[in-house]
Formats: sequence, structure tokens, C-alpha cells
Amino acid sequence: MNFSIEVPAEANPLTTQTLHHILQSASSNDPQQLKTATQQLQNWEKSPGFYSSLQTLYIDYSLPVELRHLAILQLKNGIDKYWRKTAFNAINKEEKNLIRSRSLESGISEPEYLLAVQNSITIAKIIRYEFPHDWPDAISSVMAKLRSTSQSPNPTQLSRTLLILLHIIKELSTARLQRSRASLQSAAPEIVDHLSKIYFDKVNTWLSFLKHDGDDEGGALDRMDQSLLALRVLRRLIVAGYEFPNRHKDIQSIWGILVSHFGEILGLVHEQSAAMHINPRSLIEKHLVQIAKLHLDMVKTHPAGYVLLPNSVGLATAYWGLARRFGEDMGSQTTESRSVDDEELGSTLERLSLTGLLLIRACLKMVYNPAQTFKYQQAEDKEEKRMAKELMKTALLSGEFAQEVMETLITRFFVITPRDLCQWDDDPEEWEKSQEDSGDDWELNLRTCSEKLFIDLMINYKELLVQPLINVFLSIADTQNTEVLLKDSIYCAIGLAAPVLDQYPEFDFGSFLDNTLAQEVQMSRPGYKIIHRRAAIVLGQWLPVREGLNRPLVYQIFQHLLDTSDRSNDKLVRITSGRQLKNVIDPFEFTAESFMPYASTTLGRLMALIEEVNLTDTKLALLGTLSAIVTRLEQNIIPFADQIISLLPPLWDQAGEEYLLKQSILGILSAMSTSMQAESRRYHPIIIPLIQSSVDPNSETRVYLLEEALDLWAIVLTQTPSDGVSSEIITLVQHLFPLFETASENLRKALEIMDLYIHLIPTEILTNVPVVLKPLAMLLGSVKRDATGLVTSLVKDLVQEADNLGGVLAVRDLIPVLLSSNWLSTTLSALHDAYSAHQTTGPNRKTSSVDSIVETDYLNVLAHIAVVSPSLFLSAMEATRYQGQSEDPESLEHKFSWLLTEWFSHMDNIGHPAHKKLNCLALTALLELGQSWILSRLQSLMSLWTDVVNELVIDASVHEGVVDMRDCLVYTDPNAAKPDGPEPPADFRKRAMAFKDPVHRIDIRVYVRDKLAVAIESCGGMEAFQRDWVQNVDEDIVRGFSALGIV
Repeated sequence: MNFSIEVPAEANPLTTQTLHHILQSASSNDPQQLKTATQQLQNWEKSPGFYSSLQTLYIDYSLPVELRHLAILQLKNGIDKYWRKTAFNAINKEEKNLIRSRSLESGISEPEYLLAVQNSITIAKIIRYEFPHDWPDAISSVMAKLRSTSQSPNPTQLSRTLLILLHIIKELSTARLQRSRASLQSAAPEIVDHLSKIYFDKVNTWLSFLKHDGDDEGGALDRMDQSLLALRVLRRLIVAGYEFPNRHKDIQSIWGILVSHFGEILGLVHEQSAAMHINPRSLIEKHLVQIAKLHLDMVKTHPAGYVLLPNSVGLATAYWGLARRFGEDMGSQTTESRSVDDEELGSTLERLSLTGLLLIRACLKMVYNPAQTFKYQQAEDKEEKRMAKELMKTALLSGEFAQEVMETLITRFFVITPRDLCQWDDDPEEWEKSQEDSGDDWELNLRTCSEKLFIDLMINYKELLVQPLINVFLSIADTQNTEVLLKDSIYCAIGLAAPVLDQYPEFDFGSFLDNTLAQEVQMSRPGYKIIHRRAAIVLGQWLPVREGLNRPLVYQIFQHLLDTSDRSNDKLVRITSGRQLKNVIDPFEFTAESFMPYASTTLGRLMALIEEVNLTDTKLALLGTLSAIVTRLEQNIIPFADQIISLLPPLWDQAGEEYLLKQSILGILSAMSTSMQAESRRYHPIIIPLIQSSVDPNSETRVYLLEEALDLWAIVLTQTPSDGVSSEIITLVQHLFPLFETASENLRKALEIMDLYIHLIPTEILTNVPVVLKPLAMLLGSVKRDATGLVTSLVKDLVQEADNLGGVLAVRDLIPVLLSSNWLSTTLSALHDAYSAHQTTGPNRKTSSVDSIVETDYLNVLAHIAVVSPSLFLSAMEATRYQGQSEDPESLEHKFSWLLTEWFSHMDNIGHPAHKKLNCLALTALLELGQSWILSRLQSLMSLWTDVVNELVIDASVHEGVVDMRDCLVYTDPNAAKPDGPEPPADFRKRAMAFKDPVHRIDIRVYVRDKLAVAIESCGGMEAFQRDWVQNVDEDIVRGFSALGIV
């Protein structure tokens, strides 16, 4: 019996034998062996010789393919991590040389295709890092191998060499550095020359085989594979290897031959498709696809170059002819669905037709919306662009061509296909989702690309195309006309062109809505489900752009389209209507009054549809519509609130691990709470547990739902009146503190929620203020500037709430907590650091670690304490130690010496008038202490008073000849800022608090006068004050202050 013992990862030394054993374990089905092997491989990643040993095992063909595959994958992944010279634990030079020396030969000789692909990618990554400086002969070495293998009797060697070259060109063509691009362009001519010879030789050989019914099918398949690889390399190299490919004769020649090959191979496929075996037909069709990709890449990357290459305009015309012929059989002939063969679901002809539409669209962009560049252009470059633009406009993009394309798109490509009808009936939800998602991958979807091309034509040729479109629309838009498929395509065009047609008053969409569409959606004729679906889409496209439409009628239409009793309103019609209703509700023109008569029925049917559908994406879309209705109806949603809320808990339970659905549910609850305002309190028993489970640190859902739960939490607090706070809301606050500790991306929202709590339940917050302040103090200096501003604002609000509730005594109880939490210490340390930095000049000047705005935030909190009680502020400063303070006891005068120096010097950096006034009040308040360290700053105080009073005191009189000088920041009417409409309770609380703020309650002139009187009295009267302090102030400053008339 064979026992395998896995020792700890650290105990295994790196040898080829142990690496072989570990790779065997890594490919094992035993979880323990796999875990141990994975850990060992991770430990070896930084060991010298690890990657060369992996390559040694990979090139040993006697080993199992699975083990060799794992070895080359590990090597490929290691190149990304450790090949750069600057990488930590980078692969050493000797090991790199060994890996390079064996890579090409091993790739050429590799018998397994999948392993050859991985090795080719590995070589390409190495060359991207090392060519041309560290591996200058990389390309020449590959070309030498290409020349030798092209003569080899073994066809696999040439295929492998071409595969290596393909991945090298892929890698280099995506490089952004100019050095890499220049290196590729310098090597391109040689590569193109040899590759084109290989390609033409192989193509001519297998074309001859097909035309003359040769008997060496295996050899023909090998040549097809080789020519396809060569073509794939050429496609990338012609586009990325030349800055102006049209100026090179060899490219012109190759381009012309490829154009002729395209036509020849396409004809061959059509002629022999039935008799041709699947393998050669697949390879031949891949040649067509690659040549088509070359044409499309060229017109996108080098638009002018494409036009100036041989036969390019005729090529675009040929592509359009191909697409037009494909479109003839594309649309359905009947409204009944039928089964579709697998071969019809993605034919090569469809892909080529799609390329044709993309190419036409790229040509339109080149002419009417060319890409802008900052790159310097020579006169020749500009002339080429001008010539290309004129040639394209005259030879291809004429008005007649644009009209032909528009007509073909509408009558062929916009017609619903048999495939669509089949999928409509088989899985309506999945098909509807695919139609909505197709806009993101329009370059891969024929229908969506045709719609994009149609919009481009309407924008750029509107003078020519609008009237014919209107004429054909008027001829078809009749309730008696039962050509459902044609109507659907015309209506589709009208919807897509809505932004253009809206500029033409003669197109009366309102009349069409009233007289035709409203009647057609009530018809239940065969196939009219197609018209019902299109009606919803067209209304969703027109309502956002055309004002003055009959909105009540639109709401009736959607109400009917959601009605299950009409058999034409099948599941897909109702889903489409539910989705498009959001586009009708969203525009600014929407009013709740016009929608209310239809709200009850529409909401009921919409919510029934949400319960009926199964796909998560569909539920999300319909919930988005429901959320939009809730938001736009505002308080008018209250009568339907119970019905909506009853839908959500079961939906939450059904969602399971579909967290996007749960996020949407939380979003609807947020919209409901915002719209219902205080009325939403009755749903708190449902909302609060959802918030709690979503923000709980131990909850698995927290990582997915935290952001939406915090938004909902904030809205709940915003809409909760001060007299309606439940114990559940108070208990919820404990879940905020972990968010402060992690300082996550949701920190800002968490701080905003804490601010809401401070104003909602100030007594409870102040009672537990140590728990609140400790995590807040830890954030100081460790978060971004805006977050620091929020933190300091919270502390300032705490001080003010304490002052409002209990005056000086309440603020006094707050000071020990500010000290014990190190909040004051951190603040003073930051201010001292700023002071020290500002004392340095010249070459030895230091930069303060405290941003100027953050310094203002710190000073605002200190200022608020000083305004409440200067003596309390004095004792707090005396008790606070700061970083940089000497071990010896520091005199209070010394501490205030540097603090006031920094404080006064920073006043000029405070831009916000309210903040500047607050700090001015604080510095003025210190005068009542009668201390020399503040009286000696009288000159700075007088300058500050003059500055602030001149800024804030304005003439508020409304009568001519009457002067009424007032402090513009003082509020006299508590209801002056009250909004006209409903006011959220949180806004009321903030407005009330702002009215009590010293900045908005105290007149700066009166305050300065009163504090100066206290200072004068403490100095022994005006004479002593003049003698001891005023005489030291500059006369101009005294004169400026006296002019204020304060004293």
C-alpha cells in the first residue's frame, strides 16, 4: 500500500522532484492535498529557481498533460508578478536567461494545442517586458524560427510558430508606451512580408484543392489552419504596426488581394456550403470573419487610411449589399412563432452583415463626428483627412444612399424576427431582458446596431430623411391597417427618432396618441401583442422629449397594458409596460394630481406583476418603476402605502442571497420614508429590523447591503419627529460605533447619521457621550479632510446641545470626556505642530501636517467652548497635554503664547464668515479673564474686530435716507428660513439649533463692547487700560477701530 504524507509547506525544499510531487498533489481531487500543495506553491513563488523548474517540468513530454498544464499556468502567472525588475522578489537575471533560452523551442515542439497556447502567452508577456532593450533579438529569433518551420515537413511546427507570433503581436499591439509601439512598427515590415507570403501560399493551395476536388483533405485542413493563423497575425499587425498604413505599397498590395480573397471565399462558401464538410467550412468561414475584422479595425483605427486604401469605398458598398441581402430574409413573415434551427442563431452571414453595419456607422462617424486628437498633425496628414472625408461623402454617403439605408433598416432590420417570436413565447422574461441589455453590446447585436445606425442617419441627414419618414408613418398609422409587423417597425423608427422629430412641429405625435395609439392598444386582434409592446416602448421614448402630451390618456394606456384580462397583454407586454412606465413618470412635467386617478389600479397591477415574474433583473426593473412612482407622488403615496409595504417582506424573504433585490427593497423603503415623512413612523417595526440586520457587524449581508441600509437609516432619522423616537431607534445607534473604528468608505454617511442622532436625542447622546467621543477622537488625524470636518462639526454640535440643554454646567460635564478621550490632546497637538511649522522659514522651512481647513475645524470647536465659558476653556487648556510639550510643567502663559499666536495668524485663512465670526467671538470672550497674555494681544484683537465688523455689519434699511446698521449673521425671525412646503423634522431641528447658535444670536458690535467693558474694569478703569495696554497699539489700528463707533 502506498502512503502519501504531506508535510508542512515550510519544510519542503525546492527541487525538481519535490516540485513534481507538489504539482501532482495540486491536481488531486483530495481537498487537503490541494490545500497543502497550493500553500507550498505560494511559498515557493519567491524562491530562486522556482519558475525555471516549472519550465523544466513543462518541457518534459513524458509527464502527464495535466501536470505539464499546471506547470505552464504557474509559470505564466509568475511572469505577471515577478518578471519586472522593480517587482518585489523579482526573478533574477540568470533564471530569466534560462527561461528565455528554452521558451521558443519548447513552444514550437509542443504537441498539445492548449499547452502551446499557454506557452505562447508566456513568451508574449516576456517579450512585452524585455523587447527591445533586454531581449533585442526576440522578434528576429521568432522570424528565424518562422522561416525554418515554413520549410519543415511537420506542419505542426509552423502552426506553433505562427501561434507564438500571434500572441506576441497581440501583446505588443496593446502596449501604451511609445517605446513599445515604435519597436513594433520598426519590426512590422519584415514580419508582414514573410507572413503575407505564407498566407498567400497556403490559401492558394487549399483554394485549388476545393476547386478541383483534391484528395488530401488532411493537408488542406493543415494549410487552412496555418493561413488562418497567418491572417490573424496580419490583421493585427497591419492596423497596429503602421501609423499610416495607406502610404505603404506592400500594405496596399496585401489589402487589395485580401479584398479579392474575401469575395472569392464568400462565393465559394455559397456555392459549396451544402457539399462541404463541417471542418473545412468552419475554417473557411473564419477566414471571412478575420478579413472582415481587418476592414472594421482599419476604419476605426485609421479612418482616413481606410478610405485611401484600394477599393475601400467599393468594399463598403459591397458590405452594405451583403447586409441588405441578409435583411431580405431576416424579418418574420407572420406574427406566429415557429421553431428556429440552431444554424440560424448565429450564421457567418449574419456576422458579416453586422460588420457591414458597423463599417457604415464608422464611416459616418469619420465624416460627421471625427475623433479629436492632441497629436501634432503634419500638412500631409490634414490633407489626407480632408481628401478621405470628401471622397467618402461623394462616393458613398450620398443622400440617396442614406435614404436607401434608412428604408432598408426600417423595412428589414426593424421587423421582428422568427427567432424573436419563438423566444417571446418560450421564455418572455429572458427575451425581454436580452432586448433591454442589448444596448450595452450593440457591436455584437445586429438589431441594436441597426438602431444605432438609424439614429446616426436621422441626426446627420434629418433635412433629407425626416419628411419621408413622416410620410410613410402617416400612411401606415391607421387603426384599419392590420399589417402588424410593418407597423411595429415603423413605430420603432418613430420612437428611436423622437429627439429629432421633436424639432419638427409638423409631426403631431399628440394627434397620433389621441386618435390612433390609444385605440390600437385596446384591440385584441391576432398578433396585436406586438403593437401593445411597441406602444409602451414608443411612449417611454416620447414622453421625456415632447411636452404638452395628453398625460392622463398615457396613464390610461399603461393602466390598460398592465391589465391581464386583455389576452393581447401577455406577460412580456406587461413587463415591457411596467419597465417603460418609469420613463413616463420620471420627466419634470409629471404632476401627482394628473396621475392620482389611475394610481390605485396601476400600482395594484404593477405589484401583482412584480410577484408574478421570476427573473431577478426583471423584478429589479419593476421595483425601479415602483420606486419612481413613490418618489414622484410624494405625500400622495400615503393611501397606497400599506399595499406597497405588504409586498416587501415576502419579497425580502424570497430574495435569499439575491442582494441586488434586497438593495432595491431598501431603496423603496427609503423612497417611502422620504415621501411619507412623519407618517412613515408606523412602518418602523418593519424598517428598523431590516436596518439592524443589514448593518450588524456579525451579519453576512452587511457587506452587500450596508450602503443602502445607511441611506435608509439616515432618512428614517430625518423624518422622525423629536417626540416620536422609539426605543428601537435609540438602540440602533450602537451599530454606528464599529463603522467609526473601521474608517470605511461609509464613514461619511455614518458621521451624518450620528449628527442626526445628536439633534434628535441630544439628552441620550450626552448621557452616553464617552461612548460617542472615544471613536470620534480616534478618527482625528487619520481620515481625509472632509471627514475631519464632519468629526469636528459633531463635537461642536455636542457642545452647543449641551449648552442649550444645561448651559455652562452641562458643558463643564463634557470637558472631562474631551480630555479622557484625548480629543483635546489631539487637537492641541495638531495646532502646536502647525505653529512650529509656521515659525520656520527659508531652506529649513517645515510643512505643517495639518491642512489649513482642518485647522479651522479644530479652532471652531475650541472657539465654541470659549464662547460658552472662557473660564471653562481656560481650565480645559490648562489640563490638556499635547505632543511636543516638555516634561516640565508648562506655564499657562507659555501655552497661550503659542496658541494665540497661531490662532490670530490663522484668522486670515478662515474664509467662511460664520466661522470667522465664531473665532472672533472666542478671542474676544477671553478678555473677561483679564489675563496679560490676552490683553497684550490688543493690537491683534483691534485689527480682527475692525476686519470682522466691516465684513459683517451692513445697512439693512429699506427706506431711503434711513441707516440701519446690523450684523448680517444675526437671525431675528426663527421662521425666516422655513420652506414653503412640508419641512422634514430634521431640517426643523437644525433650523432651531442654528437660531440658538451664538454666531446667529450675538451682535458682534455689542459683544465686543461688553467684553471690552469687562476688561477695562478688571484693569482698574479706562485710564489704567489706556496706559497699560492701548498705548502699545499702533495709532492707525486704534484709529480704524475707533471709526467703528463701538466704544
